[in-house]
Amino acid sequence: MRNEIDHVTVGAADLDSGAADMRTLLGIDMPLGGKHVDMSTHNRVMRTTDGEFLELIAIDPEAPAPGRPRWFGLDLPARRARLARGPAPVGWVIRTDDLDGVVAKSPVDLGPVKAMSRGTRSWRLTVPDDGVGALGGIVPGFIEWDGPPHPSAGMQPSGLVLEAVIVRHPDPAAVADFLAAAGIAALAAVEEAPASGLAFVLRRPDGTRRVLA
Repeated sequence: MRNEIDHVTVGAADLDSGAADMRTLLGIDMPLGGKHVDMSTHNRVMRTTDGEFLELIAIDPEAPAPGRPRWFGLDLPARRARLARGPAPVGWVIRTDDLDGVVAKSPVDLGPVKAMSRGTRSWRLTVPDDGVGALGGIVPGFIEWDGPPHPSAGMQPSGLVLEAVIVRHPDPAAVADFLAAAGIAALAAVEEAPASGLAFVLRRPDGTRRVLA
């Protein structure tokens, strides 16, 4: 089983203001991505390295309500209030070559596996029914693409590097146990904190670092 970080996701109150804030923070314009019809969201995406990218996501105001909770907790009042103050990490996604095996071995519920597609690309992805997921929402989604090339191959290099994913939780031992059981312990650092949350450490092209939290 091969598990790697596929992408990390930052939420925004709306895509345009979020992109402006990210430009100020990172010094880079994030190109437009696309729309997620099943979730009524849209995004901007930027390659961080081969096989990995940074996603900025927001509710699509032109789309109808999806009839289910949107992913990454975007419908929650507390999350909306946080994103109204500026972009913040809302999730991370792990690419695997054995999605069914990951689901079977996980000690927590990862949510149903959903088949999705856009254009010529298709993939399978775990999506919690409540849009948030286990352990206060810090459990990653797991994705299995239909095959190469990875979407990042079509993105221009940005010079931005994801240096670390930090998982914060009141019970760090439970988080560490999950990461180990899921085969992804090497992909994130775990910190004890009063509330669950994520932080991303990003290195800008000029070598300076920014922490999104």
